[in-house]
Amino acid sequence: MHDVRELFRARFGREPLVVRSPGRVNLIGEHTDYNEGFVLPAAVDRAITLAAALNGRRTGLLVAADLDEQAECDPDRIVRSDRGWPNYLLGVVEQLRKRVVEVPGFDCVFGGDIPAGAGMSSSAAIETALAFALDELLALGLDRVTLARMAQSAEHELVGVRCGIMDQFACLFGSAGHALKLDCRTLAFELVPFAFPDVRIVLCDSGVKHALAGSEYNLRRAQCEAGVAALQRFRPGIRSLRDVDCALLAAHRDALDPVVARRCRFVVEENERLLTGCQELARGDLAAFGERMYGSHAGLRDDYEVSCPELDALVEIARPLPGVIGARMMGGGFGGCTINLVRGDAVERFARGVEHEYGQRTGRDTRVFVTSITGGTAIEA
Repeated sequence: MHDVRELFRARFGREPLVVRSPGRVNLIGEHTDYNEGFVLPAAVDRAITLAAALNGRRTGLLVAADLDEQAECDPDRIVRSDRGWPNYLLGVVEQLRKRVVEVPGFDCVFGGDIPAGAGMSSSAAIETALAFALDELLALGLDRVTLARMAQSAEHELVGVRCGIMDQFACLFGSAGHALKLDCRTLAFELVPFAFPDVRIVLCDSGVKHALAGSEYNLRRAQCEAGVAALQRFRPGIRSLRDVDCALLAAHRDALDPVVARRCRFVVEENERLLTGCQELARGDLAAFGERMYGSHAGLRDDYEVSCPELDALVEIARPLPGVIGARMMGGGFGGCTINLVRGDAVERFARGVEHEYGQRTGRDTRVFVTSITGGTAIEA
């Protein structure tokens, strides 16, 4: 990983503010965030590090160290880039312009070790790192909820992905040794201890890269909204799938398009899995929680239809291996990683087994990442 502080000094000849913003895993609760439901993410020790400083001019440079690319930033004239990556940063600047009178010119260099396209939210880490850095540099005093909302809006408006707020929130509010049970309607959250010293969170990369912008992601969101609109005829107080339970959905299933009904069933059941799973973690019943993870994957595969053969293969390979407690696909879908809970003394054997069998089944290589839970976005000394 590049030393962005040194790169900034060499490039711009002055001392930057350096911010680390972590990637995240999501233990359970997928595609529930934009339905005002519950999620259970945790910040992990893969991160984006961003060095930034004001430059006394009206424009500045954004430097992607890992790509060896740069883009100009004119805060007075934000224009969407065709290259993709600058939009995560430009979108944050645009949101700041809506909240303060003026954003002066600044330069930044960023890089990290979050695997791109693996469902660990490198995009949210980039957004929150810059939002946090500019808040510090401009002494704005914005709270972390506001920064999370700004980063989410940046992704909505300039990147073009109508994401929920889970990723940005997890980056900013992560706490070492804890998952965040986040209510995506109210943004109230509880720290759920994940203190299992003999258990590791292991990610297996399918090698399939998903692109959410312009893909099936926005369609799934529209299907959920269509389900809510149909159910409102029977219960006008419904605002989102958060307000729907399995009994209501079953009672009016015939009034919904069959595909929409399956999408809604997954979201409703996933919320129930998460709430039950938090109770299981609280009493230390990790085996029961692992079964919730398998149930989540089955729903994502069959009802929400956002898995893919490679992700399914990784879960099927993991389940019978010694020391595996639970496994499922993680993230938006159509590629990326699976998340696995594995006993610490079984991790090496697990990695070898998955790498071998996955190659045999798919002809692809998989990368295996062993992660630990860390704190959220912060200034690096």
